[in-house]
Amino acid sequence: MEADVSEMRNELQSRDGLWRRIQLECQKLYTELLKIKEYKDMQEIQKKPRSSRVQLTEQLENKNTELLLFEENGEHQEELNKIRNRVYRKEQSHCSEQQRMKTEISDLTEELHQKEITIATIMEKASLLERQLKMELETKHKLLTKQQLLEFRYQVIKSENTHLKEMV
Repeated sequence: MEADVSEMRNELQSRDGLWRRIQLECQKLYTELLKIKEYKDMQEIQKKPRSSRVQLTEQLENKNTELLLFEENGEHQEELNKIRNRVYRKEQSHCSEQQRMKTEISDLTEELHQKEITIATIMEKASLLERQLKMELETKHKLLTKQQLLEFRYQVIKSENTHLKEMV
């Protein structure tokens, strides 16, 4: 019985170690989740300067109006083409950067969702392990109590047996 109790203790210790590793992993995942949320918030902050984009758009429209006036005059045609090309390249660059940021945010959101699912799964497993551990501890406690009771009975019977031998 002592060997069984020792074996049960070893098993409980190994399960306790497993439980601690799971808790550490949960903490790491939670930290990573916070970093991803922080990154996402920074992306949102970068998106906010929409008012500056509106101003840029208005400036571009004003420039286009000026360019139309230049065209009407027929002067500076070459410079006008250069400016148009620059404006076009900047618009293309801005659009591609915007698309890249949208894709990156989408990817990060998906990754965040997957990590949240992983954390929920780990927490569920940890909860199940904790319940199993509590049940096993309860069972082992009952067995230990039963063993102590049997040992006490054994001592009583041994004492009675000694007493009976003395009487005989």
